[in-house]
Amino acid sequence: MQRFFERALAVFSSLGLSCVLLMLLALLTWLGTLEQQHTGLFEVQRKYFESLVLIHYVGSIPVPLPGAALVMGLLFVNLIVGGMLRMRRGVATLGVFITHVGIALLIVAGLIKLRWSDDGHVTLYEGQASNTFQSYHHWEVALLEKLDGARVRESVVPQSAFGWATGEEAVRVSAPAWPFALELRHFTANANVAPKGPMVQSPVPAVDGYVLLPAAPEPENEANLAGLHATIVDSTGARREVLLWGATRAPFTFERDGRTFGIELRREQFVMPFTVRLMDFEKEDHPRMAMAKSFSSDVAVLEDGSSRNVRIEMNEPLRAHGLVLYQASWGPSNARPGDPLFSTLAVVRNPADQHPLIACIVIALGMLLHFGRKLVRHIRTQAQPA
Repeated sequence: MQRFFERALAVFSSLGLSCVLLMLLALLTWLGTLEQQHTGLFEVQRKYFESLVLIHYVGSIPVPLPGAALVMGLLFVNLIVGGMLRMRRGVATLGVFITHVGIALLIVAGLIKLRWSDDGHVTLYEGQASNTFQSYHHWEVALLEKLDGARVRESVVPQSAFGWATGEEAVRVSAPAWPFALELRHFTANANVAPKGPMVQSPVPAVDGYVLLPAAPEPENEANLAGLHATIVDSTGARREVLLWGATRAPFTFERDGRTFGIELRREQFVMPFTVRLMDFEKEDHPRMAMAKSFSSDVAVLEDGSSRNVRIEMNEPLRAHGLVLYQASWGPSNARPGDPLFSTLAVVRNPADQHPLIACIVIALGMLLHFGRKLVRHIRTQAQPA
């Protein structure tokens, strides 16, 4: 057993394993880049860089490959065991050790970003304000109950709970506060809604004369509009069928036991600890062209009864409470001179936002120490008389 452990330790700490893993990373990067000709960035990233294993097709031949997540995990183990634990300690290797610590921090930062970050966007016209941002890629079913006055109570079912229910088998969702249960089925990542007719075929049952038509996924995942078949089941067993579609502008409303509810399928939403109000949006075009040269947003950040003004530009984001708001885009693209424009701010919540900077500083210090020591030795050697 001890011999097996020693052999395993020698393999995981070997320089050969490091070279193989780095070549695999280069191969996955190359294949993922080529795949973007046919598939959007989101799907390529999920298939090649967030997976443990994958199948890549060379023509019609399937080729199994390790995903970048697995390769990076093995590289991290190789770095810790071979580059830190088994390294000979001394002044001569201090710089190399510090450099390896920085690389390990960089890999950990990537893991934190992958597993515990949220990203999305908030789109505002001048004068509008919001304290939420919505995901580019993930959906949720929101159940809204109208309370006294303008108050609304909201319950949310995330896509992770119903995303697998793509066929007849349903996900049943209930809550003590609901006088009914929800059955969710036929989830489609991209869909259209059309009136039912003899020429319209759909695997999703028609509701109120309309059917949900599954569509091919768009290359860019942000352009997909999800669809879902929902059934509202009363305690008496009575059923009400509803089609939910991501492009619907208002929730479907219904009443149960004298209470008013609404249900909708929408992109996943996140609450920010402050409110952003767009005060002014500026866009400068290239001379004699309709292409934007630069654009920026003047926003008011409202929190705890106070307000502060911030300008968000391409390379000058707003950072507050662990969130980073970038100037991402604007629209509508077909706006004429004088038409109101909206500003889209990309929002990222990343607990490891500053970790790559810290890791790069550590790597730079380690390399400076290591190569600086070699430079000093070289200068001393050259200065000695022949």
